[in-house]
Amino acid sequence: MLNQETLDRLWNFEDPAGSEARLRAAAADPAYDADARAELQTQVGRAMGLQGRYEEADALLAAIDPDEPTVGVRVLLERGRLLNSSGHAEMAVPLFEQAAELSDHLGEEFLAVDALHMLAIADAAHSETWTRSALEYASTVRDSRTRRWLVALHNNLGWTLHDAGRCTEAMVEFQLAEQWAERIGTPRQQELAREAIRTC
Repeated sequence: MLNQETLDRLWNFEDPAGSEARLRAAAADPAYDADARAELQTQVGRAMGLQGRYEEADALLAAIDPDEPTVGVRVLLERGRLLNSSGHAEMAVPLFEQAAELSDHLGEEFLAVDALHMLAIADAAHSETWTRSALEYASTVRDSRTRRWLVALHNNLGWTLHDAGRCTEAMVEFQLAEQWAERIGTPRQQELAREAIRTC
């Protein structure tokens, strides 16, 4: 199966078209086994969705065999993202819930946090609860790449609280995001954390 670092090298979320091209090339590479190529195909679908090509992406995801459990989780996640991005958040929620439960059962910690993070976006009425669940989960893992979620999650929770007028609590979250960004985050995450503190 793929590790997240492999996908990190292929992804540039600011350039979904370029990411799609790299992911397609990787998905056609016989150096990867069939399950890894299926995982890569789910990311092709994600890249297409980020370009607004929802029907194409949905058709691609529907054609992926989800029998391998981790592939199945990724299909659930990407179908949920497509629904959420295309204005059907309420339909995305049960897919993210399934993805969170299955990935936790499989020990796929990165994907479990990803699913909880997406629930916080799609289920806006319970955003704080889902984000706190994701934070609790991410804080218990050892993998440094998964722990990097702590930066984004504290930042997201900060903005949720800020938008609710809870500015003191928001500042605490932004400061925690900055602390985690300095410890394990990317330069871009460090920059965003500092910007959030200045904005609050």
